[in-house]
Amino acid sequence: MNASASRARRSRRTSVLAAGAVAALLVGLSACGSSDDSDSSASAASEGASAGAFPAKVATKFGEVTVDKQPRRIVALGWGDAETVLALGGQPVGASDWLPFGGEGVGPWAKGMYDKKPELIGTMEPEFEKIASLQPDLILDTKSSGDRTRYDTLKKIAPTVGVPKGGDQYKLSWEQQTTMIAAAMGVPEKGEKLIAETEKKFEAAAKAHPEFKGRTITLGSRTSEGFGVYVGGTGRVDFVERLGFENNPKAEAQAGEGFSVSVSKENLDMLDADLTVMAPIGIPATDISGDPLYKAVPSVKAGNDIVFDDKDISQAFATDSVLSVSYALEKVVPLFAEKVAK
Repeated sequence: MNASASRARRSRRTSVLAAGAVAALLVGLSACGSSDDSDSSASAASEGASAGAFPAKVATKFGEVTVDKQPRRIVALGWGDAETVLALGGQPVGASDWLPFGGEGVGPWAKGMYDKKPELIGTMEPEFEKIASLQPDLILDTKSSGDRTRYDTLKKIAPTVGVPKGGDQYKLSWEQQTTMIAAAMGVPEKGEKLIAETEKKFEAAAKAHPEFKGRTITLGSRTSEGFGVYVGGTGRVDFVERLGFENNPKAEAQAGEGFSVSVSKENLDMLDADLTVMAPIGIPATDISGDPLYKAVPSVKAGNDIVFDDKDISQAFATDSVLSVSYALEKVVPLFAEKVAK
């Protein structure tokens, strides 16, 4: 759901205060030298990636970022960035766990891909001092808020690949994410191959289910604060549009800069579509499926709805990384097909 204005302001204040501490810590690290260069597991953060062509250049909202040599200590902060690094053969030394998964901070589709558990970093308000202490040579924040203060603080630590132009508020497709990260890691060909393989899976699913084409779909969620619907430019919507669906026109008409629009209880009929798909966030699935007002929505009343009660499926659908979308295709498409065929 959209972050509140107060939390955004708090995040900016935290970033400003942290900038000074980060600068001081960097000076200290420089004076002391690298304390763990002998740690072969950490220093080989991109051991699986080929050398690539450097310097590598990546276009972002904040200008072109140059990576002079193959990064070996990557901190992946953006939503799905760590999974993308793993898919490309890298090993992040630090990563943010957005959903959160716990453990290594990645979903089951990426289980076993880490050689060594990364240091887990905060999401909305990352611990800049902790990031600096990891001595990264590349920071990834490609699927993020696009906040300028956050970016300016991170780039003082190491070259930072932030959101692309137009990619604010997590509006970044898994292809863009894969392309940007592959370029920064010096493995663009590997990124292209991963994208092509994944696109073929979408094409096969759409071909197998022509009944999806032109059907309207609502992709929503509910938190403790209320209901919301996702809008175009987000991973979830991109996922279903590739399959032939049309996103809820009423939601699109209200779309702003954020990745979702709030829906009041008095206006839950906005969730109505040929197929309504809902995900619980931080609440039990029954808080949605058992809600009398939700059950009164026409599509729900007709049985044309899905409420994700399998956490893995819900998180795969939400993560929208090059790794998670394949898992989501395998698990979600049959659920869609069952409902649309009714």
